[in-house]
Amino acid sequence: MSEITRLEAENSKANSEVDLWVFGYGSLMWRPGFDYLEKVPARLIGEHRALCVYSFDHRGTPERPGLVLGLDRGGACRGIAFRVAARLRNHTIAYLRSREQTTNVYREVMRSVWLDNEPRRRVSALTYVADRGHIQYAGRLPLTEQLRIVQQGHGRSGHNRDYVLSTVKAIEAEGFRDAPLHQLALMLHDAHPHQAAAPAV
Repeated sequence: MSEITRLEAENSKANSEVDLWVFGYGSLMWRPGFDYLEKVPARLIGEHRALCVYSFDHRGTPERPGLVLGLDRGGACRGIAFRVAARLRNHTIAYLRSREQTTNVYREVMRSVWLDNEPRRRVSALTYVADRGHIQYAGRLPLTEQLRIVQQGHGRSGHNRDYVLSTVKAIEAEGFRDAPLHQLALMLHDAHPHQAAAPAV
């Protein structure tokens, strides 16, 4: 039983009356897919964003996997905390499970996150942490290997390259940088240079 499932079982009545916070650090930042009351820049301490999960579904296949983000041990992660109305709590959790847990590569957990717009305010948020014991856990791969895998990755949600570049764009829109992801994005751009416009005839 996941941590959030256990907590909900223990506090089902209380939870039905409390808004749900969801922490997004990858595609949820630019495509949450659920209704929310507000979104707030936030920081999670103790885990960091990493391309550490092989994608067999959304951005790749078992034969030609892609790479997607997970939270892995150590460091910190800046992202977005979404506040969901209490009445939509169960619906939102069901949606996230259907989206994030198609192969159960993540652990569904509650984590403390600090809201950037209200210094010293901490909330408990639902988030998805990479399961290091899962066959799809990739660990820390060299950037050259990440590039190779991302270039080949394509799944039911589209090209792996688009996933990485969209996440980098969302990170920049929040006013910060993620050095490893930005370096990979530069490598992806270099690998797909823009074609020069044909001269006018």
